[in-house]
Amino acid sequence: MKLHDARKDLLAGAVFTGFGLAFAFTSATYEIGSPLRMGPGFFPLVLGGLLVVLGVSIAVQGFLAADGGDIGSVPWKALVLLLGAIIFFGFTVRDLGLVPALFVTVLLAGLAGRNARVIPAVVIAASLTALSVLIFVYGLQLRLDLFGPWLGG
Repeated sequence: MKLHDARKDLLAGAVFTGFGLAFAFTSATYEIGSPLRMGPGFFPLVLGGLLVVLGVSIAVQGFLAADGGDIGSVPWKALVLLLGAIIFFGFTVRDLGLVPALFVTVLLAGLAGRNARVIPAVVIAASLTALSVLIFVYGLQLRLDLFGPWLGG
C-alpha cells in the first residue's frame, strides 16, 4: 500500500487533529472546571479532544482503506462565502444586532453550495434566525440585542 493512495484522508485527519490540538491547548489558558461546574475552558477542551479523536480515526481509516484519487480543486466560491459569513457575523453582531447579522450569515453560508438557489437559502436563513431567537433570547433568556444601534435598536 502506498501512502500516496491515502493522502486525502491523511490530510483531512491532519486538519481535524490540528484544529483539535489548537482548541485543547488554547483551553488550557482558561479555567477548566469539572463536568458539574464547567469553566470557560471546559467546552473547548472537550471539543478539541473530540476533534483529535475524529482526525486520528479518519487518518487511520484512510490509511487502511487506501482510497486513491485526486484531492480535487478548491471550491473558491464556497470558501469565500463561508469565511465571509463568519467574518461578517463577528464584525457586525454587536452593531447590527442578532437578527440581521445571523440572517445574512446563514444566507451567505446557504449560498455557498454548488447547486445553491436564492429562495431556499432565504427560507433557511429566516427559519434558522427565528429558531435561534426563540432558543437563545426567549428560551435561554440571553440578553442579546435583536437589532443593534446601526438599525436604531
